Amino acid sequence: MARSISQLLLLTILTASLLIAGEAKKKVSDFTLEDYNGVKHSLSKFKSSKAIVLMFIATQCPVSNAYNTRMVELQKDYASKGVTFLGINSNKQESADEVKNHAKQHGFEFTILKDWNNVIADKLEASVTPEIYVLNSGFDVLYHGRIDDSQRENRVASKDLRAALDLVLSGKNVEVDETKAFGCTIKRVE
Repeated sequence: MARSISQLLLLTILTASLLIAGEAKKKVSDFTLEDYNGVKHSLSKFKSSKAIVLMFIATQCPVSNAYNTRMVELQKDYASKGVTFLGINSNKQESADEVKNHAKQHGFEFTILKDWNNVIADKLEASVTPEIYVLNSGFDVLYHGRIDDSQRENRVASKDLRAALDLVLSGKNVEVDETKAFGCTIKRVE
């Protein structure tokens, strides 16, 4: 009986510790996808980055396209600081050639991966374009949500992704680690 009381006490202490520590961070498993040229890229290839930004994007979505210039600017501003940007296209109707032409047309210098059969979108529960996941080198999700709070650049009041990246790079916890992404629904293979 004394042993079961000790076990119960230990279990209570462990449960309380977990509640105090907060919810465990979501973790992304390593994955490999091909870019629009058929070259395979594994997430683990980017482990040396200070942060990895996964951006679910589309060629045909007007909301995602409204962010094209901002995505280019983000990559230019943060790549030299050790941040890797990876675009992921999970839309079933957007071909690799379409993704390639779209990237060239809009000056995307970051790698864009084609998520055939929306496997990665399903694993991460990504639902719209654009939708962002910021990871550390251990693939913990440090931020998930939107790039900023307005499709119209002149109405942006909160630059959520920039704020998250600045905190990550300064070694601080991301205060607002979840925002509501908005955009076009990812067109999935059923």
